[in-house]
Amino acid sequence: MSSLLFKRFLARPLQVAYILPSSKALIRRVMSKLDFSQPRTIVEFGPGEGCHTREIVRLMHPDSRLLLFELDDELAAHLKEQFAGEPRVEVLHTDAANLKAELRSRNIEFCDYVVSGIPFSILEINKKRSILDAVYESLAPNSTSAFVIYQCTNELKQHATMFPRTQSEYFIQNIPPMVVTVYYKQALEQNGAGAHPNGVGSGAKRHS
Repeated sequence: MSSLLFKRFLARPLQVAYILPSSKALIRRVMSKLDFSQPRTIVEFGPGEGCHTREIVRLMHPDSRLLLFELDDELAAHLKEQFAGEPRVEVLHTDAANLKAELRSRNIEFCDYVVSGIPFSILEINKKRSILDAVYESLAPNSTSAFVIYQCTNELKQHATMFPRTQSEYFIQNIPPMVVTVYYKQALEQNGAGAHPNGVGSGAKRHS
């Protein structure tokens, strides 16, 4: 157990939500939904103490860029210290709903993937929708750009109707078990071009 994560959960249970970091098996499963073979702009919401982040950094292309959105003060400071020597990573102590503005301020037109562990089920409905709208509008306009989430429930699906294609699976090799869902920006290209062996396409090139 991460002592920092547990401490922040006790301080802000509705914001941090999870006591335990994700299992290695869950991290591998989430990573399998992304194609790291090309430069990407990747966003992570609610990275916590960085268990998914470390694997993204390990796998991503040398020319990729990773933006971390973390609201908790101490966790954001921890992430900044942890990735201080990694120029591809930037920690943003701000709300996920500010995604479009944060990309725009960095001259990034679109991102390729958004990975999220935010506990959407406990968010107020307008907050959910504002984040979903921000993600949808920020993803590159192709059939491989995706919003990849891991949650205790699949209730977000009823709100994420702007995404034309989804894939969900129930993953029990974690405490608690999680639903891993991929929301794609566009429907699958009819010719199947750029298909990824794990069901994820080749992705959009980084826009900056």
